[in-house]
Amino acid sequence: MKVNKIVVLQLMMSMVLMLGTASCSKKSSSSHASRATGWDVDSQNGTAARNAGKKQQAGPGLVFVEGGTFTMGKVQDDVMHDWNNTPTQQHVQSFYMDETEVTNGMYLEYLEWLKKVFPPTEENYKNIYEGASPDTLVWRNRLGYNETMTNNYLRHPSYANYPVVGVNWIQAVEFSKWRTDRVNEAVLEKDGYLKKGAKTTDVSAESLFNTEAYLASPSTTYGGNEELVLKKNPNGRRPKANKDGVVEEKNVYAQRSSGVILPEYRLPTEAEWEYAAAADVGQREYNIYKGQKKYPWSGDYTRSAKRKNKGDQLANFKQGNGDYGGIAGWSDDGADITNSVKSYAPNDFGLYDMAGNVAEWVADVYRPIIDNEANDFNYYRGNQYAKNKIGKDGKLEIITKENIKYDTLSNGKVVARNLPGEIAQVPVDENETYLRTNFSTSDNINYRDGDKQSSKYFDFGDSESGTKADQTMYNSPKHNITTDSLGKMMRKYDNSSKRTTLIDDKVRVYKGGSWRDRAYWLDPAQRRYFPQDMATDYIGFRCAMSRVGSKAERRKSPRN
Repeated sequence: MKVNKIVVLQLMMSMVLMLGTASCSKKSSSSHASRATGWDVDSQNGTAARNAGKKQQAGPGLVFVEGGTFTMGKVQDDVMHDWNNTPTQQHVQSFYMDETEVTNGMYLEYLEWLKKVFPPTEENYKNIYEGASPDTLVWRNRLGYNETMTNNYLRHPSYANYPVVGVNWIQAVEFSKWRTDRVNEAVLEKDGYLKKGAKTTDVSAESLFNTEAYLASPSTTYGGNEELVLKKNPNGRRPKANKDGVVEEKNVYAQRSSGVILPEYRLPTEAEWEYAAAADVGQREYNIYKGQKKYPWSGDYTRSAKRKNKGDQLANFKQGNGDYGGIAGWSDDGADITNSVKSYAPNDFGLYDMAGNVAEWVADVYRPIIDNEANDFNYYRGNQYAKNKIGKDGKLEIITKENIKYDTLSNGKVVARNLPGEIAQVPVDENETYLRTNFSTSDNINYRDGDKQSSKYFDFGDSESGTKADQTMYNSPKHNITTDSLGKMMRKYDNSSKRTTLIDDKVRVYKGGSWRDRAYWLDPAQRRYFPQDMATDYIGFRCAMSRVGSKAERRKSPRN
């Protein structure tokens, strides 16, 4: 009997231990328990832990492009023997890209918003709307009648779904910034961090939403209107009162760790654009390590081989001299100038018009070579690092209507450098660069190709070499715009006979063929450049957005 009692006691103890272990295991595996500390993050301010694994949502108009490796600059036809297409192996991270080029309708939405918020009739704002407006005179030709497009292409509803043109690189960048703020404003309103209807309530220059300003100081958004800028319980539940009946404050503003704010819309880099246009993902017969597709579609011809639409042109481009669209009644590509977006089949990433219709601005400053020795991952030339400006009062300096900065471009056009509600920016200094190995200056445009060290005239041994050390690699024209004492603009064109190139730090790459180009330029690897402050009737743009998190949309199961 005594032995039996001992056995029973042992069994009871074992059951207690098992139940306790199961209870602990259950508690530790709770979805609210931190993997780092075991604490219940619902009862702590563990925003990052609470939102761990939250996936990025694609912004409006964007298509997912899974990253990978590809041969950048590999053109199949190089009849011009253009050495700036030297092939290099590059890797691009996953990102999102606009399904189509930005259309006239999309850009008009931007212009109407600017006119409403910054009335051109007010002295402080008179150059904002005009500075953002496309140059409709790009359609004019000395020996051609194109006034119909000059007067109608941007604003007539028949052209609403046609790609916007006459937009310079600077304007495209500013549109992307505006789009970022409007999209995040809508996202935060939908998620309950902004009062419903906030984005259309009393919109004025003094009470604008800016993504970076909201993240830095949410309470000052909309001019500090606390009725519009809301806090939200991160658990989605109403806070409980404590034993004294007091509700403990747990509501918070949205932060990056909330996982709801999207990265910025921006121009794609040259590497991203070329990778997305080639779309090797759907053409496994091409060895991307050795070969390259000639066009964004499969095959070596511009016409469709499919039975349903056999013989149809797969893009909008110039067929030959004096032939922009074929014979009336059986047109080759259905267009003479540009065409409505989505008029041709998409590539294997689901992107439309990555060849033809209009060429497109990309983010990069142009240089003849891609320096893969310096970098072969997310290649981009054009980094100019900046940081938020802190005022004398120790607070962030927010742009107001009184301190808007304007730039006069080389062609005389006046554009706003910043807008009210944005955080003022200054170049990074020694506080950020000291003892770093990955970057040492704010402006990296000239790195290894254009700075003094890369010039053949640079004298490494003599610090007082005078004029030789001052000579740069790219001796481009320097046009000058000034204003006299009466405010009249004075233009001085550089007529120097000593200029040897058009390349400088303000020329940008554009990619893809257009309605004005022959098929030669439809190759995704072809590249050209144009001044960033000038526009044409054949260059448009589309936006991209970086992917945060996983490389692929769906996690692939590991192979056996």
